[in-house]
Amino acid sequence: MSVNLFTSLSEQLGPLTWPMFICAFIALMIILERLALVLFELPKRDTWLRGMRKQTRSADPDQVKSLLNELSTGRSMLSKGTHLLLTHAAQNRAMREEIVNLWLSKQKQVLRSGLKVLQVIGIITPLLGLLGTVLGLIEMFNQLGASDGPVTPSQLASGLGLAMNTTAAGLIIAVPAITMAHLFGIWADQRCSKIAHALNQINLWIEGLDQAMTLGCDPRASAFSSLANEARTKEAQTDNTQVGI
Repeated sequence: MSVNLFTSLSEQLGPLTWPMFICAFIALMIILERLALVLFELPKRDTWLRGMRKQTRSADPDQVKSLLNELSTGRSMLSKGTHLLLTHAAQNRAMREEIVNLWLSKQKQVLRSGLKVLQVIGIITPLLGLLGTVLGLIEMFNQLGASDGPVTPSQLASGLGLAMNTTAAGLIIAVPAITMAHLFGIWADQRCSKIAHALNQINLWIEGLDQAMTLGCDPRASAFSSLANEARTKEAQTDNTQVGI
């Protein structure tokens, strides 16, 4: 069945069958690989971060050690970045920021890997389609020039078919390639921004800043967290007073 499909494509696309097939295959592999990365990097994998953002106190050595052990098996980029940051907790703040910036630069390259190739494919395939259009018209005019009789539809069909099919094939490959390249680029930038924001919060948390994990978050959520902490503190004080009585 695959042989018959390739034979049919060869008849419709002519000499541009292999270039079109190679471009489509590369684009498909890149899109599938990027989709797998997006699914792997879903925010739900970083549930530990939501737990950290509920606290308002700065870090203590026991918390740092506990979080370091928890993230030692983490596989998401944020988990790996946080683990790297915590392993250098003894360094000064400027040194930690430099380490994180270098790491983020590398991760941004990973997140945007293959997108330029998708964009190039999105540019090349319409040009290949245009080339097929020109070749199809040349074939049609050659058939017309070799014929001494009246022009028949069969003489026009093969040349025009090659011209239209290659143009359509080029656009069918180019549109998804360019669209997905831009969408993956937007996602990569947003993911890097969120990772950088979280790592900056954790860096301030390590530095000893209270409320560091709520900086830049939803003010309503931060206010609710503060009220909840105050309520728990009052309850603890009440319990201690009752015990003292």
